[in-house]
Amino acid sequence: MPRDWDAHYSGPDPIDFTPTPLLVEVAEMLPPGRALDLACGPGRHALYLASLGWHVTAVDASSAAIRILRQRVEGLTIDARVADLERGEFTIAPAAYDLICDFYYLQRDLFPQIREGVHPGGVFAGAIHLAGQKQHSFVLQPGELREEFAGWKILYYSETDAARIIARRA
Repeated sequence: MPRDWDAHYSGPDPIDFTPTPLLVEVAEMLPPGRALDLACGPGRHALYLASLGWHVTAVDASSAAIRILRQRVEGLTIDARVADLERGEFTIAPAAYDLICDFYYLQRDLFPQIREGVHPGGVFAGAIHLAGQKQHSFVLQPGELREEFAGWKILYYSETDAARIIARRA
C-alpha cells in the first residue's frame, strides 16, 4: 500500500533538514550550477544546495512537502514543483543539469531520463535502499545501481543498507 506522504509531512513529527553526508561531499567537489532534486520531500537537499548558490529544481508528489519547502526558500533560488514522477508529471530535460540527486526514491523507469538529464561532465548522486529480508519493488538488488551508471566514471560507490553512488557523466 502506498504511503500517504501528505499525511506524513503534515504530521506532528519534526522534520530533519540535515543534508545527507553524501550530498555534502558532492557539493564540496563541484562549483554551483543547476541541480535537480528528485522526490525532494520538504527539501533538505534542495535547501542545502541553494544555500551554496545552486539553482535548484525540486520535485515531489506531496503538496504538503512542497508547501514546507516553499515556506523556507526566502532568498534562495529554488523552483519547487508538485509533480508525481510516477505519472510522468515532470520530464527531465536532456543535458540540463550539473547535478541530479535522488535520495531514497526508486523509480526504475526514470533512470534513462536521469542519465540523459545530466550534461556531460555533470554528476549524479544518490542513495537507494537495498533488498534485505523483505522484498518489495522499492529496493535495489546488490550491484543494480552501479549497473544503471555503467559507462560513467564512478567516483564513489558503497552498499550497506542502501546503495550509494556518486557518478560523473563522460
